[in-house]
Amino acid sequence: MSATHEEDAGQRAIRVMVVDDHPMWRDAVTRDLAEAGFDVVATAGDGPQAVRRAGAVTPDVMVLDLNLPGMPGVQVCKELVGAQPGLRVLVLSASGEHADVLEAVKSGATGYLMKSASTQELTEAVRRTAAGDAVFTPGLAGLVLGEYRRLASEPAPAASDEPKAPELTDRETEVLRLVAKGLSYKQIAERLVISHRTVQNHVQNTLGKLQLHNRVELVRYAIERGLDDA
Repeated sequence: MSATHEEDAGQRAIRVMVVDDHPMWRDAVTRDLAEAGFDVVATAGDGPQAVRRAGAVTPDVMVLDLNLPGMPGVQVCKELVGAQPGLRVLVLSASGEHADVLEAVKSGATGYLMKSASTQELTEAVRRTAAGDAVFTPGLAGLVLGEYRRLASEPAPAASDEPKAPELTDRETEVLRLVAKGLSYKQIAERLVISHRTVQNHVQNTLGKLQLHNRVELVRYAIERGLDDA
């Protein structure tokens, strides 16, 4: 019955932490997410508090503002994603500045939503972020992908000094190629006729082998190697 138990565990409420320095906004987001069925395990109003509490409660998803007292949101993201590889960070920011978006993604955020998003858009974004999708306010996804393509087209410095690429299995390479094409885990599972959990396992194994931290870094790796065109 272990498979059934795993299924049940997979159906548990998604554990979310909300980090924002404005109490009214923080309370409103917390209430909206709780009403949508998420388990809001903690909130925080500044950077150091966010790092401390996230370490204690290990949420699945952190909804994170960038403009925080004590420590910027990007630093919070960098520290936590490095320490908790399973954590997914959805930035919820008033800023649509391209530099802010790119900095957030480079620090490990897997999604970026503007605060002008509706409650429905927010709850759907948290759900998709927990499932491993990269979620962006319309228009920002193209910006991030464009930046990765630009970086990938630049010659890599000191490539000869890099250790040889880790060996991926054929299935891991196949999953990586579909991730690079922008397919969700659910779509990949349907395409390859395997379970959603198996796709997640392949992605986690690939992240470990490549020493990457999240799906966004994985997409960049794949684009650099031309897998999205394969």
